[in-house]
Amino acid sequence: MMITDVLRTTLLQKAIAARQQSYAPYSNFAVGAALLTKSGSIYTGCNVENAAFGAGICAERTAAVKAISEGDDKFVAIAVAGYPINATREQLSLAFPCGICRQFLNEFALPNMPVFVVKTVNDYVETSLEEILPHAFGPKNLKNTLEE
Repeated sequence: MMITDVLRTTLLQKAIAARQQSYAPYSNFAVGAALLTKSGSIYTGCNVENAAFGAGICAERTAAVKAISEGDDKFVAIAVAGYPINATREQLSLAFPCGICRQFLNEFALPNMPVFVVKTVNDYVETSLEEILPHAFGPKNLKNTLEE
């Protein structure tokens, strides 16, 4: 699926909007994600923290779990917007997916899945999952083991 300018802008906008739903009372770092699937659907997610720190979930995995739970498990692209809750425009930062999210997305990502890391709709970095998770371990690695 080709990511048109309009589709990319929609992903960026939805990631920024999803960030507003974040529950981040401990880190005060809100993250939103918008995940595009092969079906053309876009699933959003936000980070949800918990007093038992390990029980929280990142925005990227929230969006991914929503997609998977709907039977939509072929990921085409993702946009991620994350920065401190009350950040000024000058304080906006780029928040790349964490290692766990990179690995989780890899399980369902189509080759060279674009990753858009967003400050604003006009200020973002485009990379790929392969670039931010080189030499990824995934289902293909297990197939070789299981076939032996």
